[in-house]
Amino acid sequence: MLCGAAAVLAGAFTAVPADASAPRAGGGAPAALLEWRKCATAEHPTLQCASLPVPLDHDRPGGRRITLALSRIPHTARTFQGPLLVNPGGPGGSGLRLAGFVASSLPKKVATQYDVVGFDPRGVGASRPALNCRPGHFAPVRPDSLPHTPAVERANLTRARSFAAACGRKYAGVLPHLDTVSAARDIDAIRAALGAERINYFGYSYGTYLGAVYARLHPERVRRLVLDSVVDPTEVWYGANLRQDLAFNDRHRAFLAWVAKHDGAYRLGRDPERVEAAWYAMRAALAKRPAGGAVGAAELEDTFVPGGYYHGYWPYLAAAFAAYVADRDAGPLVEAYRNFGAVDAADENGYSVYAAVQCRDARWPRDGDDWREDNWDAYEKAPFMTWNNAWYNAPCAFWPARPRRPVDVTNRVLPPALLFQATDDAATPYEGGATLHRALRGSRLVVEEGGGNHGITLSGNACLDGHLTAYLADGTLPPAGPAADAVCPALPAPGPLRAKAAATTSRGAVLHGLLGFRG
Repeated sequence: MLCGAAAVLAGAFTAVPADASAPRAGGGAPAALLEWRKCATAEHPTLQCASLPVPLDHDRPGGRRITLALSRIPHTARTFQGPLLVNPGGPGGSGLRLAGFVASSLPKKVATQYDVVGFDPRGVGASRPALNCRPGHFAPVRPDSLPHTPAVERANLTRARSFAAACGRKYAGVLPHLDTVSAARDIDAIRAALGAERINYFGYSYGTYLGAVYARLHPERVRRLVLDSVVDPTEVWYGANLRQDLAFNDRHRAFLAWVAKHDGAYRLGRDPERVEAAWYAMRAALAKRPAGGAVGAAELEDTFVPGGYYHGYWPYLAAAFAAYVADRDAGPLVEAYRNFGAVDAADENGYSVYAAVQCRDARWPRDGDDWREDNWDAYEKAPFMTWNNAWYNAPCAFWPARPRRPVDVTNRVLPPALLFQATDDAATPYEGGATLHRALRGSRLVVEEGGGNHGITLSGNACLDGHLTAYLADGTLPPAGPAADAVCPALPAPGPLRAKAAATTSRGAVLHGLLGFRG
Protein backbone atom coordinates (compact mmCIF):
# COMPACT_ATOMS: atom_id res chain seq x y z
CA MET A 1 0.00 0.00 0.00
CA LEU A 2 0.61 0.97 -0.38
CA CYS A 3 10.64 4.16 2.23
CA GLY A 4 31.96 3.24 8.06
CA ALA A 5 34.41 4.50 5.54
CA ALA A 6 34.76 8.21 4.88
CA ALA A 7 34.47 7.66 1.15
CA VAL A 8 32.68 5.16 -1.05
CA LEU A 9 35.05 2.37 -2.02
CA ALA A 10 36.37 2.46 -5.57
CA GLY A 11 37.31 -0.34 -7.90
CA ALA A 12 35.93 -3.77 -8.64
CA PHE A 13 33.81 -5.84 -6.27
CA THR A 14 33.32 -9.58 -6.25
CA ALA A 15 29.94 -10.55 -7.66
CA VAL A 16 27.43 -12.35 -5.45
CA PRO A 17 27.71 -16.10 -6.10
CA ALA A 18 24.79 -17.55 -8.03
CA ASP A 19 22.39 -19.70 -6.05
CA ALA A 20 18.89 -21.10 -6.39
CA SER A 21 17.26 -17.98 -4.96
CA ALA A 22 19.29 -15.40 -6.87
CA PRO A 23 17.75 -13.84 -10.01
CA ARG A 24 19.68 -13.99 -13.24
CA ALA A 25 21.63 -10.88 -14.12
CA GLY A 26 22.53 -11.55 -17.73
CA GLY A 27 20.67 -11.52 -21.00
CA GLY A 28 20.24 -7.78 -21.37
CA ALA A 29 20.00 -5.88 -24.62
CA PRO A 30 23.06 -4.20 -26.12
CA ALA A 31 23.67 -0.63 -25.05
CA ALA A 32 21.42 1.86 -26.83
CA LEU A 33 22.13 5.48 -27.59
CA LEU A 34 19.79 7.95 -25.93
CA GLU A 35 18.59 10.97 -27.86
CA TRP A 36 17.87 13.65 -25.28
CA ARG A 37 15.43 16.40 -26.22
CA LYS A 38 14.43 19.51 -24.37
CA CYS A 39 11.28 19.16 -22.28
CA ALA A 40 11.86 22.14 -20.03
CA THR A 41 9.31 23.49 -17.58
CA ALA A 42 9.21 26.89 -15.92
CA GLU A 43 10.47 25.29 -12.71
CA HIS A 44 13.13 23.14 -14.40
CA PRO A 45 14.40 24.94 -17.52
CA THR A 46 17.22 22.46 -18.19
CA LEU A 47 15.06 19.33 -18.05
CA GLN A 48 15.61 16.84 -20.88
CA CYS A 49 13.65 13.75 -21.90
CA ALA A 50 14.41 10.56 -23.80
CA SER A 51 13.00 7.10 -24.40
CA LEU A 52 14.72 3.74 -24.27
CA PRO A 53 13.52 0.48 -25.85
CA VAL A 54 14.16 -2.58 -23.69
CA PRO A 55 13.18 -6.24 -24.04
CA LEU A 56 9.86 -7.17 -22.47
CA ASP A 57 11.61 -10.39 -21.43
CA HIS A 58 15.28 -9.77 -20.67
CA ASP A 59 16.00 -13.45 -21.17
CA ARG A 60 14.84 -13.03 -24.78
CA PRO A 61 16.56 -9.83 -25.91
CA GLY A 62 15.53 -10.38 -29.52
CA GLY A 63 11.84 -10.62 -28.71
CA ARG A 64 9.12 -8.04 -28.08
CA ARG A 65 10.31 -4.64 -26.91
CA ILE A 66 8.73 -2.06 -24.67
CA THR A 67 9.71 1.56 -24.07
CA LEU A 68 10.88 3.34 -20.93
CA ALA A 69 10.44 7.11 -20.55
CA LEU A 70 13.40 8.97 -19.02
CA SER A 71 14.08 12.50 -17.79
CA ARG A 72 17.34 14.21 -16.88
CA ILE A 73 18.75 17.33 -15.30
CA PRO A 74 22.31 17.29 -16.73
CA HIS A 75 25.35 18.11 -14.64
CA THR A 76 27.05 21.46 -15.09
CA ALA A 77 29.99 21.27 -12.67
CA ARG A 78 33.51 20.37 -13.76
CA THR A 79 33.48 17.47 -11.34
CA PHE A 80 31.15 14.79 -12.71
CA GLN A 81 30.12 11.97 -10.40
CA GLY A 82 27.99 10.11 -12.94
CA PRO A 83 24.26 9.49 -13.19
CA LEU A 84 22.04 9.60 -10.10
CA LEU A 85 18.94 7.52 -10.85
CA VAL A 86 15.93 8.42 -8.70
CA ASN A 87 12.76 6.44 -8.03
CA PRO A 88 9.66 7.54 -6.06
CA GLY A 89 8.37 4.10 -5.08
CA GLY A 90 4.95 2.59 -5.51
CA PRO A 91 5.34 0.24 -7.27
CA GLY A 92 3.61 2.27 -9.92
CA GLY A 93 5.06 5.71 -9.22
CA SER A 94 6.17 7.92 -12.08
CA GLY A 95 9.73 9.14 -11.67
CA LEU A 96 9.93 11.70 -14.48
CA ARG A 97 9.18 14.71 -12.27
CA LEU A 98 11.28 13.44 -9.38
CA ALA A 99 14.51 14.20 -11.25
CA GLY A 100 13.76 17.92 -11.25
CA PHE A 101 12.68 17.87 -7.61
CA VAL A 102 15.83 16.11 -6.42
CA ALA A 103 18.12 18.29 -8.54
CA SER A 104 16.52 21.48 -7.23
CA SER A 105 16.32 20.30 -3.61
CA LEU A 106 19.93 19.23 -3.18
CA PRO A 107 22.53 21.96 -2.63
CA LYS A 108 23.55 23.32 -6.01
CA LYS A 109 27.22 22.45 -5.55
CA VAL A 110 26.24 18.80 -5.10
CA ALA A 111 23.37 18.50 -7.56
CA THR A 112 25.39 19.98 -10.42
CA GLN A 113 27.95 17.16 -10.12
CA TYR A 114 25.38 14.56 -11.20
CA ASP A 115 23.16 13.83 -14.13
CA VAL A 116 19.95 13.40 -12.11
CA VAL A 117 17.91 10.84 -14.06
CA GLY A 118 14.26 10.01 -13.50
CA PHE A 119 12.36 7.24 -15.24
CA ASP A 120 8.93 5.73 -15.50
CA PRO A 121 9.35 2.01 -14.77
CA ARG A 122 7.83 -0.51 -17.16
CA GLY A 123 4.08 -0.11 -17.40
CA VAL A 124 4.06 3.33 -15.75
CA GLY A 125 3.07 6.77 -17.01
CA ALA A 126 4.82 7.77 -20.22
CA SER A 127 6.46 4.36 -20.69
CA ARG A 128 4.75 2.08 -23.19
CA PRO A 129 2.65 0.11 -22.82
CA ALA A 130 1.11 1.93 -19.84
CA LEU A 131 -1.34 -0.18 -17.88
CA ASN A 132 -4.90 0.66 -16.95
CA CYS A 133 -6.56 -2.64 -16.18
CA ARG A 134 -10.06 -1.53 -15.26
CA PRO A 135 -10.92 2.15 -15.68
CA GLY A 136 -13.37 3.32 -13.03
CA HIS A 137 -12.37 0.62 -10.54
CA PHE A 138 -12.32 3.19 -7.73
CA ALA A 139 -15.35 5.19 -8.86
CA PRO A 140 -17.49 6.18 -5.88
CA VAL A 141 -19.41 4.97 -4.08
CA ARG A 142 -17.75 1.59 -3.48
CA PRO A 143 -19.03 -1.09 -1.13
CA ASP A 144 -18.20 -0.56 2.53
CA SER A 145 -14.70 -1.94 3.06
CA LEU A 146 -15.79 -3.57 6.33
CA PRO A 147 -17.32 -6.95 5.36
CA HIS A 148 -19.92 -6.92 8.11
CA THR A 149 -22.36 -9.00 6.04
CA PRO A 150 -21.87 -11.79 3.49
CA ALA A 151 -23.34 -9.53 0.81
CA VAL A 152 -20.74 -6.80 1.44
CA GLU A 153 -17.95 -9.37 1.40
CA ARG A 154 -19.19 -10.80 -1.91
CA ALA A 155 -19.38 -7.32 -3.42
CA ASN A 156 -15.76 -6.61 -2.51
CA LEU A 157 -14.61 -10.02 -3.71
CA THR A 158 -16.37 -9.45 -7.02
CA ARG A 159 -14.54 -6.14 -7.49
CA ALA A 160 -11.16 -7.75 -6.75
CA ARG A 161 -11.80 -10.73 -9.02
CA SER A 162 -13.04 -8.45 -11.81
CA PHE A 163 -9.92 -6.30 -11.61
CA ALA A 164 -7.60 -9.31 -11.85
CA ALA A 165 -9.61 -10.77 -14.75
CA ALA A 166 -9.57 -7.45 -16.62
CA CYS A 167 -5.79 -7.24 -16.25
CA GLY A 168 -5.45 -10.77 -17.57
CA ARG A 169 -7.60 -10.04 -20.61
CA LYS A 170 -5.86 -6.78 -21.55
CA TYR A 171 -2.25 -7.56 -20.69
CA ALA A 172 -1.84 -11.34 -20.75
CA GLY A 173 1.52 -11.12 -22.52
CA VAL A 174 2.85 -8.34 -20.29
CA LEU A 175 1.90 -9.39 -16.75
CA PRO A 176 4.52 -12.18 -16.47
CA HIS A 177 7.19 -9.51 -16.99
CA LEU A 178 5.95 -6.87 -14.54
CA ASP A 179 7.97 -7.49 -11.40
CA THR A 180 10.81 -5.98 -9.44
CA VAL A 181 13.53 -8.17 -10.98
CA SER A 182 12.50 -7.10 -14.49
CA ALA A 183 12.45 -3.45 -13.39
CA ALA A 184 15.92 -3.84 -11.89
CA ARG A 185 17.19 -5.27 -15.16
CA ASP A 186 15.67 -2.23 -16.88
CA ILE A 187 17.81 -0.06 -14.60
CA ASP A 188 20.88 -1.83 -15.89
CA ALA A 189 19.72 -1.20 -19.45
CA ILE A 190 19.42 2.50 -18.54
CA ARG A 191 22.95 2.40 -17.09
CA ALA A 192 24.31 0.90 -20.29
CA ALA A 193 22.43 3.42 -22.45
CA LEU A 194 23.91 6.24 -20.36
CA GLY A 195 27.37 4.83 -21.02
CA ALA A 196 28.11 4.56 -17.30
CA GLU A 197 30.15 1.77 -15.74
CA ARG A 198 28.44 2.42 -12.39
CA ILE A 199 25.37 4.30 -11.22
CA ASN A 200 24.34 6.20 -8.15
CA TYR A 201 20.82 5.42 -6.98
CA PHE A 202 18.34 7.25 -4.71
CA GLY A 203 15.04 5.51 -3.99
CA TYR A 204 12.09 6.19 -1.74
CA SER A 205 9.70 3.59 -0.28
CA TYR A 206 9.23 0.69 -2.75
CA GLY A 207 12.16 2.29 -4.58
CA THR A 208 14.33 1.05 -1.69
CA TYR A 209 13.43 -2.54 -2.50
CA LEU A 210 13.99 -1.94 -6.21
CA GLY A 211 17.42 -0.48 -5.41
CA ALA A 212 18.29 -3.36 -3.11
CA VAL A 213 17.31 -5.88 -5.79
CA TYR A 214 19.42 -4.04 -8.38
CA ALA A 215 22.35 -4.06 -5.97
CA ARG A 216 21.87 -7.81 -5.46
CA LEU A 217 22.02 -8.33 -9.22
CA HIS A 218 24.90 -5.95 -9.90
CA PRO A 219 26.84 -4.93 -6.78
CA GLU A 220 29.85 -4.04 -8.92
CA ARG A 221 27.77 -1.48 -10.83
CA VAL A 222 26.62 0.48 -7.76
CA ARG A 223 28.66 3.50 -6.72
CA ARG A 224 26.42 5.16 -4.13
CA LEU A 225 23.09 3.94 -2.83
CA VAL A 226 20.57 6.05 -0.87
CA LEU A 227 17.42 4.35 0.42
CA ASP A 228 14.78 6.45 2.19
CA SER A 229 11.82 4.87 4.07
CA VAL A 230 12.87 1.29 3.71
CA VAL A 231 10.73 -1.69 2.73
CA ASP A 232 11.31 -4.78 4.85
CA PRO A 233 12.71 -7.21 2.24
CA THR A 234 11.69 -10.22 4.35
CA GLU A 235 7.97 -9.37 4.18
CA VAL A 236 7.36 -9.04 0.45
CA TRP A 237 4.39 -8.44 0.16
CA TYR A 238 1.52 -10.03 2.10
CA GLY A 239 3.18 -9.73 5.49
CA ALA A 240 4.24 -6.16 4.79
CA ASN A 241 0.65 -5.11 4.20
CA LEU A 242 -0.57 -6.70 7.43
CA ARG A 243 2.19 -4.92 9.34
CA GLN A 244 1.18 -1.65 7.65
CA ASP A 245 -2.33 -2.00 9.05
CA LEU A 246 -1.03 -1.79 12.60
CA ALA A 247 1.33 1.09 11.83
CA PHE A 248 -1.30 3.14 9.98
CA ASN A 249 -3.72 2.67 12.85
CA ASP A 250 -1.12 4.09 15.25
CA ARG A 251 -0.50 6.98 12.91
CA HIS A 252 -4.23 7.69 12.55
CA ARG A 253 -4.56 7.75 16.33
CA ALA A 254 -1.65 10.21 16.46
CA PHE A 255 -3.63 12.42 14.08
CA LEU A 256 -6.74 12.17 16.27
CA ALA A 257 -4.68 13.08 19.35
CA TRP A 258 -3.37 16.10 17.43
CA VAL A 259 -6.98 17.13 16.68
CA ALA A 260 -7.79 16.86 20.38
CA LYS A 261 -4.75 18.96 21.24
CA HIS A 262 -6.13 21.70 18.99
CA ASP A 263 -9.68 21.60 20.28
CA GLY A 264 -9.86 25.39 20.13
CA ALA A 265 -9.70 25.15 16.35
CA TYR A 266 -11.74 22.00 15.76
CA ARG A 267 -14.24 21.82 18.65
CA LEU A 268 -14.25 18.02 18.72
CA GLY A 269 -13.12 17.58 22.32
CA ARG A 270 -9.85 17.50 24.24
CA ASP A 271 -9.96 13.74 24.85
CA PRO A 272 -8.38 11.75 22.00
CA GLU A 273 -10.74 8.83 22.65
CA ARG A 274 -13.73 11.13 22.26
CA VAL A 275 -12.31 12.43 18.99
CA GLU A 276 -11.70 8.87 17.81
CA ALA A 277 -15.30 7.95 18.63
CA ALA A 278 -16.46 10.95 16.59
CA TRP A 279 -14.39 9.83 13.61
CA TYR A 280 -15.83 6.33 13.64
CA ALA A 281 -19.34 7.73 14.11
CA MET A 282 -18.71 9.83 10.99
CA ARG A 283 -17.61 6.69 9.17
CA ALA A 284 -20.77 4.83 10.21
CA ALA A 285 -22.95 7.72 9.07
CA LEU A 286 -21.22 7.90 5.68
CA ALA A 287 -21.63 4.15 5.20
CA LYS A 288 -25.39 4.73 5.36
CA ARG A 289 -25.52 8.06 3.54
CA PRO A 290 -22.47 9.07 1.46
CA ALA A 291 -21.58 12.75 1.49
CA GLY A 292 -22.28 14.50 -1.79
CA GLY A 293 -23.06 11.14 -3.37
CA ALA A 294 -19.30 10.50 -3.44
CA VAL A 295 -17.85 9.93 0.04
CA GLY A 296 -18.95 6.69 1.62
CA ALA A 297 -17.07 4.72 4.24
CA ALA A 298 -14.42 3.38 1.83
CA GLU A 299 -13.87 6.83 0.29
CA LEU A 300 -13.53 8.35 3.77
CA GLU A 301 -10.70 5.91 4.48
CA ASP A 302 -9.10 6.78 1.14
CA THR A 303 -9.24 10.44 2.13
CA PHE A 304 -7.58 10.02 5.52
CA VAL A 305 -4.95 7.42 4.59
CA PRO A 306 -2.65 10.15 3.15
CA GLY A 307 -2.53 11.67 6.63
CA GLY A 308 -0.66 8.54 7.66
CA TYR A 309 2.02 9.30 5.09
CA TYR A 310 2.51 13.00 5.81
CA HIS A 311 1.39 15.14 8.73
CA GLY A 312 1.32 18.24 6.56
CA TYR A 313 -2.12 17.05 5.46
CA TRP A 314 -3.48 16.97 9.02
CA PRO A 315 -4.82 20.54 9.16
CA TYR A 316 -6.82 20.04 5.95
CA LEU A 317 -8.20 16.68 7.05
CA ALA A 318 -9.04 18.00 10.51
CA ALA A 319 -10.89 20.99 9.06
CA ALA A 320 -13.02 18.70 6.88
CA PHE A 321 -13.66 16.35 9.80
CA ALA A 322 -14.74 19.21 12.05
CA ALA A 323 -16.97 20.76 9.41
CA TYR A 324 -18.84 17.50 8.95
CA VAL A 325 -19.21 16.67 12.65
CA ALA A 326 -19.48 20.07 14.32
CA ASP A 327 -21.10 22.15 11.56
CA ARG A 328 -23.04 19.44 9.64
CA ASP A 329 -21.33 20.70 6.51
CA ALA A 330 -20.25 17.93 4.10
CA GLY A 331 -18.76 20.29 1.50
CA PRO A 332 -15.21 20.41 2.97
CA LEU A 333 -15.19 16.62 3.32
CA VAL A 334 -16.11 16.16 -0.33
CA GLU A 335 -13.40 18.67 -1.27
CA ALA A 336 -10.87 16.79 0.89
CA TYR A 337 -11.82 13.55 -0.86
CA ARG A 338 -11.23 15.18 -4.25
CA ASN A 339 -7.85 16.53 -3.11
CA PHE A 340 -6.53 13.50 -1.25
CA GLY A 341 -8.62 10.40 -1.92
CA ALA A 342 -10.07 10.50 -5.43
CA VAL A 343 -8.46 8.40 -8.16
CA ASP A 344 -7.78 9.83 -11.62
CA ALA A 345 -6.42 8.16 -14.75
CA ALA A 346 -2.81 8.51 -13.58
CA ASP A 347 -3.74 6.89 -10.28
CA GLU A 348 -5.51 4.08 -12.14
CA ASN A 349 -2.29 3.46 -14.04
CA GLY A 350 -0.29 3.53 -10.81
CA TYR A 351 -2.65 1.10 -9.11
CA SER A 352 -2.59 -1.27 -12.08
CA VAL A 353 1.20 -1.45 -11.96
CA TYR A 354 1.16 -1.66 -8.17
CA ALA A 355 -1.07 -4.72 -8.33
CA ALA A 356 0.83 -6.27 -11.23
CA VAL A 357 4.21 -6.00 -9.50
CA GLN A 358 3.14 -6.97 -5.99
CA CYS A 359 1.03 -9.90 -7.18
CA ARG A 360 3.87 -11.18 -9.40
CA ASP A 361 6.78 -10.55 -7.00
CA ALA A 362 5.73 -13.12 -4.42
CA ARG A 363 3.09 -15.67 -3.55
CA TRP A 364 -0.16 -14.44 -1.97
CA PRO A 365 -2.77 -16.62 -0.25
CA ARG A 366 -5.35 -17.99 -2.68
CA ASP A 367 -7.62 -19.27 0.06
CA GLY A 368 -10.24 -16.74 1.14
CA ASP A 369 -10.26 -18.20 4.64
CA ASP A 370 -6.61 -17.15 5.09
CA TRP A 371 -7.40 -13.56 4.11
CA ARG A 372 -10.51 -13.52 6.26
CA GLU A 373 -8.77 -14.83 9.38
CA ASP A 374 -5.64 -12.71 9.04
CA ASN A 375 -7.50 -9.48 8.36
CA TRP A 376 -10.13 -9.92 11.07
CA ASP A 377 -7.26 -10.55 13.50
CA ALA A 378 -5.55 -7.37 12.33
CA TYR A 379 -8.83 -5.44 12.42
CA GLU A 380 -9.29 -6.21 16.11
CA LYS A 381 -6.07 -4.32 16.80
CA ALA A 382 -6.17 -1.83 13.92
CA PRO A 383 -9.65 -0.95 12.58
CA PHE A 384 -8.67 2.20 10.68
CA MET A 385 -7.60 0.77 7.31
CA THR A 386 -7.18 -2.99 7.68
CA TRP A 387 -10.06 -3.98 5.43
CA ASN A 388 -9.53 -1.06 3.04
CA ASN A 389 -5.98 -2.33 2.56
CA ALA A 390 -7.13 -5.94 2.26
CA TRP A 391 -9.47 -5.17 -0.65
CA TYR A 392 -6.81 -2.93 -2.21
CA ASN A 393 -4.54 -5.97 -2.43
CA ALA A 394 -7.19 -8.64 -2.91
CA PRO A 395 -6.71 -8.94 -6.72
CA CYS A 396 -3.54 -10.87 -5.84
CA ALA A 397 -5.75 -13.75 -4.66
CA PHE A 398 -6.96 -14.11 -8.27
CA TRP A 399 -3.91 -12.90 -10.20
CA PRO A 400 -3.49 -14.52 -13.63
CA ALA A 401 0.34 -14.41 -13.70
CA ARG A 402 2.34 -17.01 -11.80
CA PRO A 403 4.25 -15.53 -8.82
CA ARG A 404 8.02 -15.40 -8.46
CA ARG A 405 9.96 -16.03 -5.29
CA PRO A 406 11.09 -12.96 -3.32
CA VAL A 407 14.71 -11.91 -3.78
CA ASP A 408 17.16 -12.38 -0.93
CA VAL A 409 18.81 -8.94 -0.97
CA THR A 410 21.51 -9.80 1.58
CA ASN A 411 24.66 -8.19 0.23
CA ARG A 412 28.17 -8.45 1.65
CA VAL A 413 30.13 -6.95 -1.24
CA LEU A 414 28.20 -3.73 -1.91
CA PRO A 415 29.81 -0.31 -1.37
CA PRO A 416 28.51 1.33 1.82
CA ALA A 417 24.88 2.40 1.42
CA LEU A 418 23.06 5.16 3.32
CA LEU A 419 19.59 4.39 4.72
CA PHE A 420 17.04 6.79 6.22
CA GLN A 421 14.12 5.74 8.41
CA ALA A 422 11.57 7.47 10.64
CA THR A 423 10.72 5.64 13.86
CA ASP A 424 6.94 6.04 13.39
CA ASP A 425 6.67 5.65 9.61
CA ALA A 426 3.41 3.82 8.82
CA ALA A 427 3.92 2.86 5.18
CA THR A 428 7.35 1.30 5.77
CA PRO A 429 7.60 0.60 9.51
CA TYR A 430 10.91 1.05 11.29
CA GLU A 431 11.74 -2.66 11.37
CA GLY A 432 12.25 -2.58 7.60
CA GLY A 433 15.09 -0.08 7.86
CA ALA A 434 16.73 -2.04 10.66
CA THR A 435 16.41 -5.30 8.73
CA LEU A 436 17.94 -3.98 5.52
CA HIS A 437 20.68 -2.23 7.50
CA ARG A 438 21.72 -5.63 8.86
CA ALA A 439 21.48 -7.22 5.40
CA LEU A 440 23.74 -4.66 3.65
CA ARG A 441 27.23 -4.94 5.08
CA GLY A 442 28.83 -1.58 5.77
CA SER A 443 25.59 0.37 5.38
CA ARG A 444 24.68 3.25 7.68
CA LEU A 445 21.22 3.91 9.11
CA VAL A 446 20.12 7.47 9.89
CA VAL A 447 16.99 7.58 12.06
CA GLU A 448 14.49 10.39 12.44
CA GLU A 449 13.50 9.97 16.08
CA GLY A 450 9.78 10.50 16.64
CA GLY A 451 9.13 11.13 12.96
CA GLY A 452 6.02 9.70 11.34
CA ASN A 453 6.31 10.95 7.79
CA HIS A 454 7.11 8.67 4.88
CA GLY A 455 9.91 9.95 2.67
CA ILE A 456 11.95 12.10 5.03
CA THR A 457 14.92 13.50 3.13
CA LEU A 458 14.64 16.71 1.10
CA SER A 459 11.57 17.64 3.14
CA GLY A 460 13.02 20.35 5.36
CA ASN A 461 14.90 18.38 8.03
CA ALA A 462 18.37 19.94 7.93
CA CYS A 463 19.93 17.17 10.02
CA LEU A 464 18.79 14.41 7.65
CA ASP A 465 19.67 16.44 4.58
CA GLY A 466 23.13 17.13 5.98
CA HIS A 467 23.89 13.41 6.05
CA LEU A 468 22.46 12.98 2.55
CA THR A 469 24.47 15.87 1.15
CA ALA A 470 27.74 14.72 2.72
CA TYR A 471 27.31 11.25 1.28
CA LEU A 472 26.49 12.46 -2.22
CA ALA A 473 29.24 15.09 -2.11
CA ASP A 474 32.16 12.78 -1.33
CA GLY A 475 30.88 9.53 0.18
CA THR A 476 31.09 10.65 3.81
CA LEU A 477 29.08 8.44 6.14
CA PRO A 478 28.27 8.74 9.85
CA PRO A 479 30.43 6.56 12.14
CA ALA A 480 29.08 3.09 12.79
CA GLY A 481 26.88 2.80 15.86
CA PRO A 482 25.38 -0.09 17.82
CA ALA A 483 21.98 0.16 16.03
CA ALA A 484 21.25 3.49 14.41
CA ASP A 485 24.40 5.19 13.16
CA ALA A 486 22.99 8.70 13.43
CA VAL A 487 19.83 10.13 14.99
CA CYS A 488 18.02 13.30 13.95
CA PRO A 489 15.10 14.91 15.77
CA ALA A 490 11.81 14.95 13.89
CA LEU A 491 10.28 18.10 12.52
CA PRO A 492 7.41 19.42 14.66
CA ALA A 493 3.84 18.69 13.67
CA PRO A 494 2.02 21.56 11.93
CA GLY A 495 -0.54 23.78 13.59
CA PRO A 496 -4.13 24.41 12.49
CA LEU A 497 -4.71 26.43 9.35
CA ARG A 498 -4.81 30.15 9.97
CA ALA A 499 -6.94 30.77 6.89
CA LYS A 500 -8.90 28.72 4.37
CA ALA A 501 -6.57 27.03 1.91
CA ALA A 502 -7.09 24.39 -0.76
CA ALA A 503 -3.64 22.86 -0.77
CA THR A 504 -0.27 22.95 0.95
CA THR A 505 2.85 23.83 -1.02
CA SER A 506 5.72 23.09 1.40
CA ARG A 507 8.67 21.11 0.09
CA GLY A 508 7.42 18.12 2.05
CA ALA A 509 4.02 18.37 0.37
CA VAL A 510 5.64 18.59 -3.07
CA LEU A 511 7.69 15.48 -2.35
CA HIS A 512 4.66 13.56 -1.13
CA GLY A 513 2.82 14.50 -4.28
CA LEU A 514 5.63 12.84 -6.23
CA LEU A 515 6.02 9.66 -4.20
CA GLY A 516 4.69 6.46 -5.66
CA PHE A 517 1.19 5.06 -5.45
CA ARG A 518 0.47 4.36 -1.74
CA GLY A 519 4.23 4.38 -1.14
